[in-house]
Amino acid sequence: MNSISATFKEKKLKLTPQRIAVYKYLQSTKEHPSAEVIYKALQEDYPTMSLATVYKALKTLVEVNLVQELNVGEGNFRYDGNVEPHPHIQCLSCGKVDDICNITFKNLNQEVAPYTEYEVVSNQVYFYGICKDCK
Repeated sequence: MNSISATFKEKKLKLTPQRIAVYKYLQSTKEHPSAEVIYKALQEDYPTMSLATVYKALKTLVEVNLVQELNVGEGNFRYDGNVEPHPHIQCLSCGKVDDICNITFKNLNQEVAPYTEYEVVSNQVYFYGICKDCK
């Protein structure tokens, strides 16, 4: 939890119990939950926390780069506690999203740069398929 404390102190942001709870939840799971899933998971321990508070906590955690926001095309975002650059894969049948580890695209920004007039600062790579449980 040192990284969240240090980051919030450095950014001069208030470290609330709700922000800590959302961050800890995302650090404790390999799933890529939506705000609604996080809200339901935290309800028992934080019965007074609203869904709006979860959204606000996620927005702040994304802004300070402690959480990664994923848009796999479902109309809502999912969140990942692992902010290291890595691709994701989504099952087209059940919707599950997994990390693809041991593959990085750290050179992709430099490889793309000659083909555009943009200064490329980041990327997100998504793959889609059918998971082993749905085959």
